[in-house]
Amino acid sequence: MPDFEVEVRVMPRESLLDPQGQTVEHALHALGFGEVRGVRIGRAIKFSLSCGSAEEAERSVRAMCERLLANPVTEDFHIAVRKAS
Repeated sequence: MPDFEVEVRVMPRESLLDPQGQTVEHALHALGFGEVRGVRIGRAIKFSLSCGSAEEAERSVRAMCERLLANPVTEDFHIAVRKAS
C-alpha cells in the first residue's frame, strides 16, 4: 500500500475572535512592528498514512479532522496529501 505525507492546517474560523492572535498582534505592535494586521494562530499537524490511493487518503484524513483533529464548530481545516517520496 502506498504511503502518503499528510499535512493538516487547522485555523479558527474567520468569523470568530482569535484571542491568541490578538495577543500576538498587540505584542508585535509593542515591539515596533505596527504594520502587522489580522494575526490568526492555528496549528499544523503532519503525519504519514498508508492508503490505496490519494483520494482514499484524503477521505480518511477528512474524517479524522471532522472527528478529532479540528472542532467543526469553531475551526476550519485544510488538507494536503502528497505521495511519499
